[in-house]
Amino acid sequence: MRIVEIEDVIDESPTIRTLIFNDKITANAKAGQFIMVWLPSIDELPMSVMIPYKYDEKLYAAISVRKRGISSTYLYSRKKGDKIGVRGPYGRAFEIKSERSLLVGGGTGLVPLIRLAKQNRCHTLIMGARSKDEVIFEQLARSMVDRVIVTTDDGSYGLKGFATDPLEELLKEERFDIIYTCGPEKMMKRVLEIANRYGIEAEASLERIMKCGIGLCSSCALDKYILCKDGPVMKGSIILGLEEFGKCYRDKSGQLKSTI
Repeated sequence: MRIVEIEDVIDESPTIRTLIFNDKITANAKAGQFIMVWLPSIDELPMSVMIPYKYDEKLYAAISVRKRGISSTYLYSRKKGDKIGVRGPYGRAFEIKSERSLLVGGGTGLVPLIRLAKQNRCHTLIMGARSKDEVIFEQLARSMVDRVIVTTDDGSYGLKGFATDPLEELLKEERFDIIYTCGPEKMMKRVLEIANRYGIEAEASLERIMKCGIGLCSSCALDKYILCKDGPVMKGSIILGLEEFGKCYRDKSGQLKSTI
């Protein structure tokens, strides 16, 4: 565990903030890996590693958090000068390839994709949000990706619909060598199904409740896999064969719930 000081806070949307801190170890994380963030007397949360904007990428890293539950709201409320604990990075990262790549993400699922785009030039990014207010990282993405397509559920900005809608149209007209995705599980399931239908390799960064982050507690079990060790990034061909993916999840007690 390393105690780090928050050196900058960036508001991404009314519900999402990016916290930037100095930590060489986290700064060296590969796209798709995660860290465990310790909030003393509150909780420990798994967080994807974001790029640190204008800060030195060899020294600084960042996390982007949406205020939702008690723990995430506490982390969201941290200010410049506050301290948090971090350990890691852990997990399997995206396999970086130089071929023509397509990224599909939604919400804070864009975090590992933005880091991937920074580490390896990507051709196209489709980013989905519920509304214009919740569109995040757009200008940052446009500085790194050749083409950015924005969709909103309500049509208040960009194309109206889901991120998977323009995906189908793109694949009818263009050829991509690999698709990377991260976001809501139903969205990722649809992305992987489309990729499979077109015979395109795909990888997805998955999410489950993680407590230890190192494969000991099995709280992040997904079928026979332990996500913190076997993932969070997994190949689409494997994911589509999982019974629980896109259908159910486990709560903090480990009980299987029937809906995503």
